[in-house]
Amino acid sequence: MKYRTIGTDPGTRREVSVLALGAMLFGSRTDEETSFAVLDRYVEAGGTFIDTSDNYAFWEDGGQGGQSEELLGRWRRSRGIGDEIVIATKLGARPLAPGTGYADNAEGLSAKVIRESAERSRDRLGVARLDLLYAHIEDHRVPLQETVEGFAELVAEGTVGLLGVSNHAVWRVERARALAAAAGLPGYEVLQYAHSHLRPRFDVPDGGLFPDGSLGHAGPELLSYLRAEPGLTLVAYSPLLKGAYTRPEVALPADFDHPGTPTRLKVLREVAQETGATVNQVVLAWQIGAELPVVPLVGASSVAQLEESLAAVDLELTPQQRARLDAVH
Repeated sequence: MKYRTIGTDPGTRREVSVLALGAMLFGSRTDEETSFAVLDRYVEAGGTFIDTSDNYAFWEDGGQGGQSEELLGRWRRSRGIGDEIVIATKLGARPLAPGTGYADNAEGLSAKVIRESAERSRDRLGVARLDLLYAHIEDHRVPLQETVEGFAELVAEGTVGLLGVSNHAVWRVERARALAAAAGLPGYEVLQYAHSHLRPRFDVPDGGLFPDGSLGHAGPELLSYLRAEPGLTLVAYSPLLKGAYTRPEVALPADFDHPGTPTRLKVLREVAQETGATVNQVVLAWQIGAELPVVPLVGASSVAQLEESLAAVDLELTPQQRARLDAVH
């Protein structure tokens, strides 16, 4: 395994594995025995960065979520896991009532919600401090100042370490970070967005969350922001497009249906053939070795799926292969 540091403050920064493991469906669609086996193998391979959320996976049973955090708590206790494993969680997108969702009835990012939700997450995970806590989705009903101060209070109390943000417009991320900096408070340092080798269209509206086009993908504006702010880290969710690269029965999401996709797929497949790796492994290796700090976040519903992703950590792409992968549009 290889490692990189996330965060800049000596008191909260952490060294994490360059490949993160997503636990979204653990405890719901992925049963406990399989979930434990995947987690055990990940740690055995040197993995130290696990991702979840307080609303995972509410859509599986029409509830409010929490199954993933609860399973991770049971796994931690049964294995004697301590703070050597960094567990990141998110808040803000938990439905306020069963049968609803984050687009129409999310808990939001008020100071009260931040405090109460973080406490519930600590209880479910069985930890005294959340290593990394994200603002999951935007909340336009609450002033950014209140959200910034709500997160900062938990850091000051020692119940939260690093702060992160996901699925926010870049201007709102920067405004929140500027408010924090002006007040001498900790701000967002880890940004979690969808990112893969294929480039999506950004003009496709997403019903409830993004009426003007997707804000959930790492597009040119976010990537240029990361170049200007070297202390920030991108955690890339859905890097393998839910299996669409390699499984014929899985269709590419609609926002990847555009003229640029076939060309990028062609180069990916050529590099995979040259290296003897799978297309999935090339995508992950391209992210891990990128000029910008990118930590791919992979899911796995079996140990075999995880093994494929783990092998990507040691896949070294040549400068020429990287140049070809970067050049296609």
